[in-house]
Parts: sequence; structure tokens; C-alpha cells
Amino acid sequence: MILKTLISQLLSRPATNQFPTKYMPRSVTKFLTRVQAGEDKVHPPVQVPARFRGKIGYDREKCIGCQLCIRVCPAKVIEFKPETKKIRMHVARCTFCAQCVDVCPTAALSLTAEFLLADTDRGSKNLIVE
Repeated sequence: MILKTLISQLLSRPATNQFPTKYMPRSVTKFLTRVQAGEDKVHPPVQVPARFRGKIGYDREKCIGCQLCIRVCPAKVIEFKPETKKIRMHVARCTFCAQCVDVCPTAALSLTAEFLLADTDRGSKNLIVE
């Protein structure tokens, strides 16, 4: 059974593409120079499938401050800001379960196709949605 699975995986194509290049260049700056000159190309990222669970999108104008999203969030990602009656989300803690999106009565929350969320600082602007 395991041998059959191993052989089928060896003969199948990878599920991901080579991003950003097929092989790691020896010099990134020389590679980027070749890309600008049109001598080399950068592979585009993989197209995300429909209903992909990416970074949470937030429309402040639609939000009514009902706090239902806070109640259903299992990872405690969302905090309420009482002075503005809006929310703040810490994406670094998010498990992308989409329960907050499902429960939002005004569709102020949505799932985006953005998936490149790596950062060295958990409090960076890229990982906080307001």
C-alpha cells in the first residue's frame, strides 16, 4: 500500500508551481537584473481556488458593531473597540475557519484570496485588519 502511494507520488506532477523561480539563483540581484532586461522571467503565484480561505477582509462602513464575530471566533482573533464601535483583527492568530464571515449579518467580513502573510513582526500592519 505504501509503496503504491510512493510510486504514484513520484510519477505525478507537483501540486504547487515553482515560485518565484524554477531554481534558486546564485545571485538574486543578478537574477532580478536579468528579469528587468527580459532575459529571465518570474513565475506567477498559483491561482487560488474558489472559496479559498485567505486573509480576512473587513469593510468598516458595513460593520454595525454587533460583536457576533467576537462571540464565535475560536482563536480570539477579534477585539472590539468601544470608542469607534468597530473591530480589530489580529490575523497572526487566525485559523481561517470563516465562522466570523458566516455569522456577520451585514457581510462586513469576507475571505480574500491573499495568502502571502509571512512577517517577522506579529504586530505589523500587514497582520492587523481594522
